[in-house]
Amino acid sequence: MYDVIVIGARCAGSPTAMLFAQQGYRVLLLEKARFPQDTLSSHYIHQQGIALLNRWGLLDRIRDSGAQPITHQRYEGPGVRIEGFSLPIDGLRTTYAPRRYVLDPILADGAVAAGVDFQQGCAVNDLLFDGDRVTGVRYTTPAGTVTTEQARLVVGADGMRSLVARKTGAPNVIEHPRMTCTYYSYWSGVPSDFELYERTGRWIGVLPTNDDLTLLMAYFPQEDFGHVRKAVEPAYLDAFRTTAPELYERMQAGERVEQLYGTGHQDNYFRKAYGPGWVLVGDAVNHKDSITARGITEAFVQAQTLTDAIGQNLHEDTALKRALRRYENSLGDEALNHYQGALNVAELKPEGRTDMLRKLVGHQQHIDRYFSTLSGACSIDDFYNDELLTLLDQS
Repeated sequence: MYDVIVIGARCAGSPTAMLFAQQGYRVLLLEKARFPQDTLSSHYIHQQGIALLNRWGLLDRIRDSGAQPITHQRYEGPGVRIEGFSLPIDGLRTTYAPRRYVLDPILADGAVAAGVDFQQGCAVNDLLFDGDRVTGVRYTTPAGTVTTEQARLVVGADGMRSLVARKTGAPNVIEHPRMTCTYYSYWSGVPSDFELYERTGRWIGVLPTNDDLTLLMAYFPQEDFGHVRKAVEPAYLDAFRTTAPELYERMQAGERVEQLYGTGHQDNYFRKAYGPGWVLVGDAVNHKDSITARGITEAFVQAQTLTDAIGQNLHEDTALKRALRRYENSLGDEALNHYQGALNVAELKPEGRTDMLRKLVGHQQHIDRYFSTLSGACSIDDFYNDELLTLLDQS
């Protein structure tokens, strides 16, 4: 019997398993894929996530992976352009946007180094129950054998279509309609910073990633998905041409080196986070539009928050229930703010945002603090301090 079984070994699951193992628990980590394997992603790790990687002893692995360091950010919207970067967290300001076939194995290696029993190529088919309490899992091994394992706690880090959420009946406690669809690819010969461009109905994201490649993402309104998916490449290129002409010129000197990837299935929700014998982390508990690229960072934060809350109390019923409630309550603070922020951007209506940003031009401290609200280095409440409010009133 294990203390903890974690289903899913990507950005939420591997860190959760690693941190539980470091607390002395016996942990099984199950992953249906075989690493390295790519997955849809916006790749970016904000300063908040970078600080956690450093705390976990994994940041040097990212630095050594060929992921390009990011030290500068640019935003252009109608009538405004600002440049700067987020404030540091724990003295760390440089960020990275590693490919997922690079990042996910590094995270899994960290779990294994902590003593986690990591099994790849395993399809979890069902949960085991004793009454209403989850007591374990049933899964198929790579050899095709169906087996079961039991645990004190089963962690669903199994994504938006979480089996754990489905089998436990975890309801959505907050839910909003899908707002955007996105398509992206990787380009050579298009050097970039972390760049964002928007106009009404379009959003462009640009990030340097591994192997001197650049990730170029285009966002469209969800209602355009049916049209865009029928002619992806023309729509994708036109989004850059009309939203970021200077970037489009740079693209002419470069080359797209992979196919176009995309999705119109970006659900927005918070689920009930826990119940008897189970808990959800990562996209399983909270998913939102990828337009602000917060998914990886928030998966890291949730892994740390959950394991810190439980500590050495996994086998004490009352203390465990209190810890899981604290973890769930934490999702209503910073994570909820970032959720609402993503929905605001995903409206693809820049007018109110650009009106405010125009007033920041020439005030670098406030520009960097604005970028810090996206990274987690500065809360929205702290951003709108008396000094900024005075500036906005005078402009």
